[in-house]
Amino acid sequence: MRVIGVGRTVRGDDGAGPHVARALAAMALDGVVVTECPGEFDALLELWEGASAVIVVDAIRSGAAPGTLVRLDATVTRVPAPAGTSSHGFGLAEAIEFGRTLRRLPPVLVVYGIEAADMRPGAGLSPAVAATLPALVNAVRAEAVSLANPGQPPAARV
Repeated sequence: MRVIGVGRTVRGDDGAGPHVARALAAMALDGVVVTECPGEFDALLELWEGASAVIVVDAIRSGAAPGTLVRLDATVTRVPAPAGTSSHGFGLAEAIEFGRTLRRLPPVLVVYGIEAADMRPGAGLSPAVAATLPALVNAVRAEAVSLANPGQPPAARV
């Protein structure tokens, strides 16, 4: 099972994915491989190649309140492409749709998005995203552990 934190920490809330990845990597979860990715289309396809389950964490811009969390099963739901220009160029939404077309999606592909407030270069995490980050880390950790250890009861996974 792989967790991919997408984004760049030097671009404000765009760094939410890498922040989650670093927090999870520090936990050394059994059966969970954690990776950071700036968000390049081809790198994402490579990172989930051969994985049985993948969770991707990325900052989003949907118009919701900053810090709002979204969870999508990307094997059945299209991930909306960002309005305007993404800091990733062709990024997560395009990689998923390309992978779907080529039948190269992992069997389980979950996307956790956190609504961004500020993605300017040099900005830190906005207060709303920073306040929601612990809940995001906990949600991703719980799902990653469950996916990595499907035969174990929940109490034994923690």
